[in-house]
Amino acid sequence: MSKLVGSMLGLVQNGIKAATPQARIIQRYAMVELVPPTPKDIPAIRNGINKLIHSAKSGAYKNLTVKEAWLNTLVAIEVWCWFFIGECIGKRHLVGYSV
Repeated sequence: MSKLVGSMLGLVQNGIKAATPQARIIQRYAMVELVPPTPKDIPAIRNGINKLIHSAKSGAYKNLTVKEAWLNTLVAIEVWCWFFIGECIGKRHLVGYSV
């Protein structure tokens, strides 16, 4: 049993050593990408929403390349998934609300 615990400890230490560089990269990007918007970002957000509404009204979305349409689809899926993750965090259950 002690041999198993010793080998597991070594395995965990090796895993931590291997994951540390990737974790630092993820942390660096997370500190930039997952920051809430600041008040100086609000005009840019408004302009983006106005451009989105204008392109929906004028049909400009029909002129997107396949790559741009695919990236827009991936962003929409990401927002959709974050919504459901937030719901699970908020209700503190995976399924249903505590009644």
